[in-house]
Amino acid sequence: MRAAFFAAMTAGIFFSVSGCRENPEQPKAAASFPIRLITLDPGHFHAALVQKSGYPDIDTIVHVYSPGGQELKTHLSLIEKYNTRPAEPTKWEEKVYEGPDYLSRMFSERAGNVVVIAGNNHKKIGYIRAAVDSGLNVFSDKPMIIEPGDFSQLEAAFSAAKKNKVILYDIMTERYQITTILQRQFSLMPEVFGRLQKGSEKEPAVTKESVHHFFKYVSGKALTRPAWYFDVTQEGEGIVDVTTHLVDLIQWECFPDSILDYKNDVQMLSARRWPTVLTPSEFEKVTQLDKYPSVLTPYLKDTLLNVYANGEMNYTLKGVHARVSVTWNFQAPEGTGDTHYSVLRGTLANLVIRQGKEQQYKPVLSIEPLTVSAAYDSSLHKVIGELQVKYPGLSLAKTAKGWDLLIPDKYSLDHEATFAEVTKKYLGFVKAGALPVWEVPNMLTKYYTTVKALEMARKGSK
Repeated sequence: MRAAFFAAMTAGIFFSVSGCRENPEQPKAAASFPIRLITLDPGHFHAALVQKSGYPDIDTIVHVYSPGGQELKTHLSLIEKYNTRPAEPTKWEEKVYEGPDYLSRMFSERAGNVVVIAGNNHKKIGYIRAAVDSGLNVFSDKPMIIEPGDFSQLEAAFSAAKKNKVILYDIMTERYQITTILQRQFSLMPEVFGRLQKGSEKEPAVTKESVHHFFKYVSGKALTRPAWYFDVTQEGEGIVDVTTHLVDLIQWECFPDSILDYKNDVQMLSARRWPTVLTPSEFEKVTQLDKYPSVLTPYLKDTLLNVYANGEMNYTLKGVHARVSVTWNFQAPEGTGDTHYSVLRGTLANLVIRQGKEQQYKPVLSIEPLTVSAAYDSSLHKVIGELQVKYPGLSLAKTAKGWDLLIPDKYSLDHEATFAEVTKKYLGFVKAGALPVWEVPNMLTKYYTTVKALEMARKGSK
């Protein structure tokens, strides 16, 4: 795979975001900035969201290397939107090289030291391997791999990153949602939560469910998805895509700062997958294409497109039963959006995040004790008082099952805003030259879990 990337290719085009041709000579490094970004083949809007904010440690000149096409145009359009917005505009200057030899050109010029990768997931592990092998840091969108056969390549990539002293990291935005942060924090308070139960396959100790939509708005504009997004050999099935976030949260919340070993700590119990069915008009609405390309022929039944975007897995992590599921619909009802449901079952209380109609489609964390008592009430209110030092305005509202946590809006981030938070965290790792000791083994455990689930789900479907 990697050999093809470095094959001799014909000349391409080098231009700025405005489209003007530039001198293709090797760019000079900006010594005053410790971080200089390279965006490689941006095919997903997450690549642009990394740049929705500016950062004092990142050079405003960003070099983009791409084979060209609509995906590149969409990416540059989003960057331009951030640069020209009325409130807090960014100051990015995109230096774009477009051509079939984009990858070899990126390595010959070495215009930056951090490669941002968010696009076609089939290409991703090849891009990652090539970048870390050449001594470049990598900030990768999830998922890093989409097939069981790629897991050994991911192990090799982390080994190469360690050898070359670069930081390979995936973009786990969900860790920065305030409801998830507080769910984790309460689970570490024995006076409120007790201890995490072991659960069973029928009633897991941990449940994470996510509902997503193909048609949505990003930065106020209807998102156009590339046709390959609906080809699971390129995008990946749902059970290895969005589930990456959910598996990550289970590890991060239930075993904080602990080193996990995928060979001994993960046992996959069951997994299944099923398709989302799109009509020709729905496909046209989200892709702006009036017919299906030939690459999607294997997924057609008459005129309906069947995309294996949905999946569920049941497994144990260090003996704790967990269930993860993801569902993709075409479009959310008016006034709604993607939703998240999460349960941690403790010996004293359950910690539940809901995001449905009753919650006005905003995530709400509930604390639901197994037994109501004056002593428990006192312990909970004492904890809330302590948390108010860090989170002024935090309070409780009584419900039939316990309490809802009332969190002031200033602590809540939408999906797009979380990219700035995880980017700042990553920049700290790059400047320090190291990740926390648990991050790499736990990333490997996470991807082992998702591809193992896919492997089992495919066998079950046969």
